[in-house]
Amino acid sequence: MVTGRRGDPLVEGVRLAGPLRPAYEEILSPPALDFVAELARRHLPRIDDLLGARARRRAQWAAGLRLDWPAETAAVRASEWSVRPAPRDLERRLVEITGPVERKMIINALNSGADVFMADFEDSCAPTWDNMLQGQVNLRDAVRDTIQHRDPVSGKEYRLGPTRATLMVRPRGLHLPERHCLLAGRPLPGALFDFGLFAFHNARALVERGSGPYFYLPKLENRAEARLWSDVFRDTQAALGLPTGTIKATVLIETLPAAFEMEEILYELRDHSAGLNCGRWDYIFSYIKTRGHDPAAVLPDRSQVTMEQPCMRAYTQLVVRTCHRRGAHAIGGMAAQIPIKHDAEANRLALDRVRADKLREVRDGHDGTWVAHPGLVPVARQVFEAHISGSNQLHVRREDVAVAAADLLQVPTGTRTEHGLRWNVRVGVQYLEAWLGGSGCVPLYDLMEDAATAEISRAQIWQWLRHGVELECGARVTRERVRPIVTDELESIAEEVGRARFSAGRFAEARRLFEELSFSDELEQFLTIRAYDLLETDS
Repeated sequence: MVTGRRGDPLVEGVRLAGPLRPAYEEILSPPALDFVAELARRHLPRIDDLLGARARRRAQWAAGLRLDWPAETAAVRASEWSVRPAPRDLERRLVEITGPVERKMIINALNSGADVFMADFEDSCAPTWDNMLQGQVNLRDAVRDTIQHRDPVSGKEYRLGPTRATLMVRPRGLHLPERHCLLAGRPLPGALFDFGLFAFHNARALVERGSGPYFYLPKLENRAEARLWSDVFRDTQAALGLPTGTIKATVLIETLPAAFEMEEILYELRDHSAGLNCGRWDYIFSYIKTRGHDPAAVLPDRSQVTMEQPCMRAYTQLVVRTCHRRGAHAIGGMAAQIPIKHDAEANRLALDRVRADKLREVRDGHDGTWVAHPGLVPVARQVFEAHISGSNQLHVRREDVAVAAADLLQVPTGTRTEHGLRWNVRVGVQYLEAWLGGSGCVPLYDLMEDAATAEISRAQIWQWLRHGVELECGARVTRERVRPIVTDELESIAEEVGRARFSAGRFAEARRLFEELSFSDELEQFLTIRAYDLLETDS
């Protein structure tokens, strides 16, 4: 057991800057910390190099370099190879539900009737020390079937049922630090902290139960980043005495650069691959971020960048073709709708939109899809089961799909409106306020918002400001025009949430940060990096 005070070294070179509550001592045992520290010693220099390479590529794109398929990996794309077959409990993934690593959420998601639950340390989870460590405690208990929860208000008891979704875990992206765990005075990468602690405590227990350590990998941009994760997996398997290929990972294709290296990403992870997923909201953000300096690539209102836009159709269909050619699963995107209990007609229309979205995916050949709320699991399942007789659609090769670089880069069409501008402000500020308060998954206006959708909101305003976009009403987007709109929207938010809640919240900080991100000369790569400095100012 760890008994030291905060700041005491627990293993050589490692110092904790967060409080050691009793349950955390079991997660942060000296062997576990030593394991995570060794991963960091081996791989932190490469992570630094990879993040540096990202910055250099951004500069090249800003200077006019056009994205295209890498010429140096043409042989990988042309040759015949496949990933290892999926383990039994990942063969059928018709419906996957996602959510933060909160205790009640984990129980409800595992009991939801979905095939897979992705427990999220990333975009739907604000990375407070307590969220991260309590999440590890919660997942450890879930793996061992001991997790339960009693609602302090209603007294309702939550326990696991007899039929449960297969567990997958999404660690933070390579860019995010864990400032409460320091190695030689430097914060560990959040990705290795989340992955390492979960794998150390649960990998063998999962294997003993007939499953395995399964992960989702976020924000990857290229094959070199996939190769890093492959090496992390190999080191982990060796250290824990597990055969190569025990760890499986699905990569989210949620950056525009990654869309040009899908096959290479699968190839690098071929021993560990569990397919690709269409992370549609982050993908839109990445489109803005990657092409933000190009005046010909300015997007319309966020609500108009639908999956029917040609560039989005090309991207998702290419995922299916690529995956099925290599024997890997292709998982569709998130339905962000949530049940609307107060309005039956609005709820019917929302569910109709979900059905149409899932029907498009299953007809395109996807093997499964994502939902954000347990109430949408039956809707998505009904659509997919009506079109898939077996466990998946790996036999649907989609050889009819031919995607050129120009198809992925095609600019979505539509209008830019003051309503769209105001919507970005209203959603972006409210999400940031909730995130600063420790909540990374926020229901707003009948949609489940996470960091990805907030990223779109602030990045789109930045892009419109940079290029002086003219709105449909004839007004030009300038800082002088946006500032009073932010004031108006904050006043509307105060009326919606109530003055007491507004005054007690962190809306002033959220507004200040949102404006800084939107008005900056250069587009900040991730709002979560800037916001992290404000998240726990007393830690």
